[in-house]
Amino acid sequence: MLPVPKIGQLSSKIGTFPKVSPLEYDFVKHRSLRERPFLSLLLFHFSLLYYLEMEMAVKTTILKINPERIEADKIKRIAGVLKKEGIIAYPTDTFYGLGACCLSENAVRKIYQIKRRRPSKPLSILVSDLEMVQKVAAEIPPLFRKMADKFWPGPLTLVLKASPELPKNLLGPGDSIGIRLPALLWLKKLVKESGFPITATSANISGERESADPEKIMDFFCGKVDLFVDGGKLCATLPSTVINLTSQRPEILREGAVPYSHLKRYLER
Repeated sequence: MLPVPKIGQLSSKIGTFPKVSPLEYDFVKHRSLRERPFLSLLLFHFSLLYYLEMEMAVKTTILKINPERIEADKIKRIAGVLKKEGIIAYPTDTFYGLGACCLSENAVRKIYQIKRRRPSKPLSILVSDLEMVQKVAAEIPPLFRKMADKFWPGPLTLVLKASPELPKNLLGPGDSIGIRLPALLWLKKLVKESGFPITATSANISGERESADPEKIMDFFCGKVDLFVDGGKLCATLPSTVINLTSQRPEILREGAVPYSHLKRYLER
């Protein structure tokens, strides 16, 4: 059984916060908590998580854009945040997403922390063109080119063997990486301006629904992301379809905006 935290132990771990937290004060005040080690341990951990989240708080800047017609200086400004390992919430051709430099282990770690996402769940990335795919994939099978020619740009994520240059905390089983070329022109310009692919995970707490509503995104992520790119309310659609091309036979990992009926001829070869 884990030891019951001593009074003052929480404040010594956090250091920069008050010596006695509200939850720790309750622990001291109420004898019933001291007599229930499991309950006191839960309170300790919730208090620790609360203060860690407070410590991670950042100043979120809001940048309003028209995704159909975005100025070049705004694209450069967004790319500048990404180049400094900052985190952005941004509109995609499906839902709002969380973006970071996929080559930065530190930036990728921030995404997992913000989303409260399990490390076992990999992140996908957006590229600006097929040339960028060659830089992040170790192997490109012939079927990839056929499917990319047919469905890209668009809501289809293709999973390939990842380049060893990518950080391990980004990758899926067998060192794989999900890659997508977005349909939105401004997103392709952003990735090109940044000079590297960006993460394309949905802007939500892990396990909760995706959102097309900028107000909900701000409620979730204000104080957690460096920049919120407000593209207004999106036309809600399905998430991208995800297909694994790393095995001998292609496999649908998630059916989304591109239905199986459109993919059947490629998957049953």
